[in-house]
Amino acid sequence: MTATTPFRGGFAPVSEEITAFDLPVTGAIPADLDGRYLRNGPNPLSLDDPTASHLFFGEGMVHGVRLRDGRAEWYRNRWVRNAATATRLGEEPRPGPVHGGMDFAANTHVIGHAGRTFATVEAGPLPYELSYELDTIGTCDFDGGLPGGYAAHTHVDPATGELHAIAYTWFWQHVQHIVLDAAGKVVSTRDVPTGESPMMHDFALTQRYVVIYDLPVVFSMAHAEKGALLPYTWDDGRQARVGLLSRATGEVRWVEVGPCFVFHTLNAYDDGADVVVDVVRYPKRFVDARLDLGGTPTLDRWRISPSTGKVVETRLDDRTQEFPRMDERRTGLPYRFGYTAATRDLNDVVHPRDVALEDLPDTAFDNTLIKHDLVNGTQQSRQFGRGAFVGEPVFVPSVSSTAEDDGYILSYVNNPDRGAADLVILSSQDFTGTPLATVHLPARIPLGFHGSWLPDSI
Repeated sequence: MTATTPFRGGFAPVSEEITAFDLPVTGAIPADLDGRYLRNGPNPLSLDDPTASHLFFGEGMVHGVRLRDGRAEWYRNRWVRNAATATRLGEEPRPGPVHGGMDFAANTHVIGHAGRTFATVEAGPLPYELSYELDTIGTCDFDGGLPGGYAAHTHVDPATGELHAIAYTWFWQHVQHIVLDAAGKVVSTRDVPTGESPMMHDFALTQRYVVIYDLPVVFSMAHAEKGALLPYTWDDGRQARVGLLSRATGEVRWVEVGPCFVFHTLNAYDDGADVVVDVVRYPKRFVDARLDLGGTPTLDRWRISPSTGKVVETRLDDRTQEFPRMDERRTGLPYRFGYTAATRDLNDVVHPRDVALEDLPDTAFDNTLIKHDLVNGTQQSRQFGRGAFVGEPVFVPSVSSTAEDDGYILSYVNNPDRGAADLVILSSQDFTGTPLATVHLPARIPLGFHGSWLPDSI
């Protein structure tokens, strides 16, 4: 086993694929939940692999639960089969193109678009398309529409159904804004020069702008030559800046922000002439190309004036937290509520040198989901306790209402008493109340990254 593996505790991988039907449920699954809850994350085939020494590597595994008519019809977990993974599992490689020689078992997100399902990852590889039952179909370049690789994170414009992404790779001196229409066809690609090769994990979308984070984490050939698995490093001499890419003209307005790194956006919107961007912000990250140095994240807001270039930075919540989500019907629009996770095992891997975890009380730092009321500046916290390995909170709107916050919060939560995971379904409007339903899964689900609710109605 790799001595420095981060795949321990909540991240410890599972070793087999499981299919189970008619799952037991405590409570009552809301009848309007008709679809699949899917989540992706790294799950190494072997902890003896060199890649098992970095959290961002390890073959992607997608976990899914199918809900219909108040029942949990099935649970499945499947490795994403790039060519190497398929071969190691004794299968034929799947068909499809490869970009830049990079073929990776996408491990970061799983999204749905135009009736199709995709496992995604950043930094150059193409996404892998999955079947409804999570079997790997093959790589996808959207019928040749992608000139390069794709991105881990995407954002849908709720008004048009267009899917936006920002792609990057180590050998580009630019990033690429990619737009797919609602039918899944690439309708626009635009290169945005950056001067170096920055890491750009996420971005934001408003009605007027695509908001691009050009921050001081850049590709380092020196670290690549030293054998770093992920040779991106913090550059103290690089100015952090945010680009406002006009959706109407394609012009970019750059504004400077304080030194930081951002993995994830909560949301962004236009507020009069200003642009408001809510992010999980790190003081630094990837110091000396290491994931576990650079300070702990907080939930922050940038209010940007495109005309003056002035940026006002505000702390929304100073607790260590990650994986922000919201009602995606409000993507790019003014909104009130957001959700984040504070997960002990995630911070034990990502921030072990930044905080003394054992000195923090449970109320400050545990397996907790947080609901943010951004209008009133208040939060509600729901703790699941030690060993719960609580994952990203995904908001699912109620079919019967268009009101923000009328819906459900879905998250995989480990049940240490059973040694297996539950899919917990909360009422978003009764966040700290008794769960509406708890679906008892037949296996443990390791901590991972991102997921989606994919309703069958689209």
